[in-house]
Amino acid sequence: MFRFSHGGGGRHHHHFGPRGGMDPERFFHWAERLNDGAQRRGGGGGGRSRRMFDGSELRLVLLKLIADQPRHGYELIKAIEALTGGAYAPSPGVVYPTLTLLDEMELIAEEASEGARKRFAVTEAGRVHLGEQAETVAALIARLEALGEHRARGEGEGAPVRRAMHNLRHAVGDRATRSDATPELLHEIAALIDEVAQKVERLK
Repeated sequence: MFRFSHGGGGRHHHHFGPRGGMDPERFFHWAERLNDGAQRRGGGGGGRSRRMFDGSELRLVLLKLIADQPRHGYELIKAIEALTGGAYAPSPGVVYPTLTLLDEMELIAEEASEGARKRFAVTEAGRVHLGEQAETVAALIARLEALGEHRARGEGEGAPVRRAMHNLRHAVGDRATRSDATPELLHEIAALIDEVAQKVERLK
C-alpha cells in the first residue's frame, strides 16, 4: 500500500490497496467524517449523529428491503435514504459487511446480474426469519418513515447542504471502491473534491 498527498501542503492523504482501489476501511472512515462534518455545518445538532440502528436491526431492514425486491448494496443505501426523505443513509462501510453476514447466514443469496455489483435475493430461510420478526421489522420501517415525515415537515436551512453531501458521499463511495478504480482515477476524484472545497472556502 502507498499514499500520496494532494495539495494543501500534504494535508490530504489518500490510501490505495494492492489492486489500485482505495483501501475500503480508510475510505469509509473518511466518508463518515465527510458526512459528519456536513451535518455539523448544515445544522445537524452540533455533534456526531447517532447511529440509527444496531447491527441486528440493520440486518432486518436490509433483509426486508431485499425481500421486497432483489437489490445490491448501493440500491439498499438509496432505498433507506428515500424512506427517510434524505435524512439518513447507512454508510457503505456498514451495509456491505452486513450483506456478507446475511449471505453467510443463508438468509440472502447472490443472483445473476449484469456488471460488477452483487445483487442479492432473499432465500426461503430469509422469508421465514422475516415472518418470525414481523413486528420488529414493521417497527423499524415505521421508524424510518417517521424520520422522513419529520424531515418533510421542517427540513431546516441546512437541508440542501446535507442532501448534497449525501449525494457526494454515495457517488464517491460507489466509484472509488469499484475493482476498476485506478490510482489515476482516484487522483482525479480527489482533485475534484479539493477544488470544490477551495471554492466553498472562498465563498463570501
